[in-house]
Amino acid sequence: MAQTKGKKAMLTMGVVVAGVAALWYGVFGLKPYSLSAEELTARYAYPMKQQVQLALKELSPQSFEFTYQSFDGMTVNGRISYPQDPKTIQSPVPVLIGAHAMGRSQIRWWQDSYKDRATFEQTDKITAMALEKGYAVVAIDARHHGLRKDPNLSIVDIIDNLHWWGEREPYETMLVDTVRDHRVSLDWLVQQPMLDKNNIKLAGYSMGAQISLLLAGVDSRIHSVAAIVPPHMNSTTALVAPLTVMAGLADNQVWLFTADDDEYASIKQNQQLFDALPNADKKLFRFDSGHLLPADYVTKLEPWL
Repeated sequence: MAQTKGKKAMLTMGVVVAGVAALWYGVFGLKPYSLSAEELTARYAYPMKQQVQLALKELSPQSFEFTYQSFDGMTVNGRISYPQDPKTIQSPVPVLIGAHAMGRSQIRWWQDSYKDRATFEQTDKITAMALEKGYAVVAIDARHHGLRKDPNLSIVDIIDNLHWWGEREPYETMLVDTVRDHRVSLDWLVQQPMLDKNNIKLAGYSMGAQISLLLAGVDSRIHSVAAIVPPHMNSTTALVAPLTVMAGLADNQVWLFTADDDEYASIKQNQQLFDALPNADKKLFRFDSGHLLPADYVTKLEPWL
């Protein structure tokens, strides 16, 4: 009798839990949606400025911190490094734009540690390789990151609100407006005589890989992308899902770096993303690791540069 009552209690509890879960999903769960090509273009569009002005602060003859006003008046900060003193550059040099991971900042493209925390993504090594090969390297802080943190809305808040309460707008806006910040910086980059506007590459790690694919998908000035462990995004956040911008990547070279034990994207999801790329010039690199790739993955990028 006691065993029967126990089973009934467990069954009742299971029904209650299932009911609560169904209620939560009905109220707060993210629902899939779709965008037309026109809606996508409009969302990533930005008011064109007559001339983008960067306020430069020299760190060395080859490296400068900068700030500029973005399309909505927000201040963007970043850094640019040249392979040599820009005053001595005789012909335009190629450009590598770096996009950092979530919770990181642009400084990770230059330093192997920050505040005693190592740059496990090894993006500083990508910068060193690019500079050695004659590239100028540029990176900015994404919105809500680095010097652009908002004390009233942290990254943790944005992600928790997305997953628990279905508030996708702050998350999507953070990424879309970061892409638009990059587009404004591109307006400046392509006007610089020492930079080759026809040879601009884009590399990003994790969230930075997601941003890189989105930026290349909506801006024709990018033609080559190295997307390193992008998180899987589906139609519940369609506006910032790389699968949504596939048509715009048709003229791009895309190298995709994935991990077989990635907590943010499964092997199947990574393969789905690679298969969806519409361009012929694409490569897939798989690593037997988690989201943090083995340090030597950087060497695979040498031919890409």
